Amino acid sequence: MLRAGVRHIDGILLTHEHNDHVIGLDDIRPFNFSTGRPMTVYALPRVAEQVRKRFEYVFGHPIPGLPRIELITIDKDTPLVIGSVRVQPIEVMHGWLPILGFRFGEITYLTDMKSVSDLEKEKIKGTQILITSALHHKDHPTHMNLEEALAFVSEIKPRQTWFIHSSHRMGLAREVGPKLPPGVSLGFDGLEIEI
Repeated sequence: MLRAGVRHIDGILLTHEHNDHVIGLDDIRPFNFSTGRPMTVYALPRVAEQVRKRFEYVFGHPIPGLPRIELITIDKDTPLVIGSVRVQPIEVMHGWLPILGFRFGEITYLTDMKSVSDLEKEKIKGTQILITSALHHKDHPTHMNLEEALAFVSEIKPRQTWFIHSSHRMGLAREVGPKLPPGVSLGFDGLEIEI
């Protein structure tokens, strides 16, 4: 966030409770200091419970200098508004674990996805920009591989897709990128998307 020059955050959406998706919550302190308010964090009830356990020191006694978090539980069927942005939660499967992706107008963000039901795909239809995961080339029990991710893109037909959450086994961007179809690219640190 420092490198990107982020100065304000209206809220944080958690997709699921895995460490690589929640441990950064400790770094919201500067935003607490600048606003004088707790950071609003939105999560499924199961995820909120895990956040309370892992960050018990935050929710116990209010000690100066600790991050301050206001947890709001959400579900896959109820859209919400954060700041001026309408957010549509989308349930996807991370292997056997139901997690959330999110749609913000023309942008849909789906990380750690292995599959999605036809009912939830209805929430994705018409998206112009798709951000989704493609772990690497081989089959994986909880993530789409590159072949599966490309098939998903072909079904959804967004104008532009960015693949994220790729492992080192994907290969170098300069080698993989040119082999991707038009409108599909590998994400990278510092990527900014304007609509």
